[in-house]
Amino acid sequence: MLTFSLTSERSLLCSLPPPAELKKQQRIWLVAEQMRQHPDIQEVVVGMNNFTLFYHFDINPTALEQQVLHYWQQSEQQIQVRESRLIEIPVHYGGEFGEDLFDVAKFHHTTPEDIIRRHTAPTYTVFMMGFQPGFPYLGGLPENLHTPRRDQPRIKVPAGSVGIGGSQTGVYPFTSPGGWQLLGRTEMPLFDIRQDPPVLLMAGDNVKFVVESITL
Repeated sequence: MLTFSLTSERSLLCSLPPPAELKKQQRIWLVAEQMRQHPDIQEVVVGMNNFTLFYHFDINPTALEQQVLHYWQQSEQQIQVRESRLIEIPVHYGGEFGEDLFDVAKFHHTTPEDIIRRHTAPTYTVFMMGFQPGFPYLGGLPENLHTPRRDQPRIKVPAGSVGIGGSQTGVYPFTSPGGWQLLGRTEMPLFDIRQDPPVLLMAGDNVKFVVESITL
């Protein structure tokens, strides 16, 4: 069930209960796009299992809730499986690029080779973009790869690092602090200001990780 929370004088958070699932995100994308056409909406920000509406100060949020609920009730029948791009991301697994690969294997009582096999087997879907420009939160990580974040986050995670954080996997577009378990690194840029659009991935895209090299 969709719930609502006022997060400021002009913002309304629309949330779903966990877990995050592709069908839920598809309905969120649809309703978010419909609300972007609303004359009183200034911005819509899509998150994981939620989206936030930013509206003009003089708007009654209760009326917005009713509009969202109307679209939400219709969305289940309106979802159309759109053709998605498939982006292959080559990854150098292990060694200096994947410093946590052995720890992840130890946590799952298996080998680094098996962790790589599990990570490259699925086709993932970009559920949302966030944290950094171009950072994809990918749905579809197998349960046998769900791994807690590091107890001690790193001050500096290199750009291109591929990691796991809980039930999510993703790629860091920029060097930054981070607590995800690092399996490897890609040389493919996820953000390039010279390109239009500058981001490699968008919500709804499919992603496949492929082995570029393995260092054990």
